[in-house]
Amino acid sequence: MKIGIIGCGNMGGGMVGQLVAAGMDVSCYDPDADIQARMRTLGASVAETARALATGQGIIILSLPKAQVVEAVMAEIAPYIEADAIVLDTSTSTPTTSQAMAKLGQTNGFDFIDGPVSGGPAAANAGTMTMLLAGNHAAIDRLAPVTQILTAKTVVVGASGAGHAAKIANNMLCAANLVLVAEAVRMCEAAGVKPEGLLEGVNAGSGRSGVSVVNFPKWVLNGAFDSGFTMGLMRKDVGLALELAEQTGVDLNGFAGIADLWLSKSGDIPDTADFNEITKYGAGK
Repeated sequence: MKIGIIGCGNMGGGMVGQLVAAGMDVSCYDPDADIQARMRTLGASVAETARALATGQGIIILSLPKAQVVEAVMAEIAPYIEADAIVLDTSTSTPTTSQAMAKLGQTNGFDFIDGPVSGGPAAANAGTMTMLLAGNHAAIDRLAPVTQILTAKTVVVGASGAGHAAKIANNMLCAANLVLVAEAVRMCEAAGVKPEGLLEGVNAGSGRSGVSVVNFPKWVLNGAFDSGFTMGLMRKDVGLALELAEQTGVDLNGFAGIADLWLSKSGDIPDTADFNEITKYGAGK
């Protein structure tokens, strides 16, 4: 099976490694020369342009930074995508972009599938990501040999756009829980409770979350802050949640203050910092 991947940084590069190791015929395109060299060492061939990569691929995986880049890349490659091919968009994009790209696919004879992922670079490198799939169910079924390599779990959430809506909601909850768990830890520390004991109790009860189970032990309490996901990326995702709420007419009253913290009040934490560093906000104040 011939697979092309566009965008081979942290997440895309991990997927390239997993597919090559599984014996797939993988080509990739990334404008960064250092990334191109790294993909060659993994055993992938490298195309000179996204357009060149699109030609002849049965599956094209996108791992791009935002919806506008997805739209630009798709405008470039759509005329060159093979009939009956599948484009799997693992980027964190928007529902409206996915729906528009699915219509573009119908016009040009290919399927466009939402496939945003969770788990970060470590999960991409280990093939243990979670992927939220949406779009044509027959095409999703055809993707199974690939998604089984890349993920530990896939969830089909609905029609085109639903996968990216669900991913925005997931990252919105992660952003909120990082702030809330940090506040709970500081409150209990002030009351004489050690963070490790608090988290053991919380994780045995109804207050647990992915943040309390994974982020705090793995990246926060030990001071590592090296998850591979940046403040800038999470700020983008917080903005996407606010945009989706505005588009759908839903009030995010509970999230509004937390969003303001991410987007405005924590400006002293640079976009390049690890996103778990939001837990430092308010410490000692």
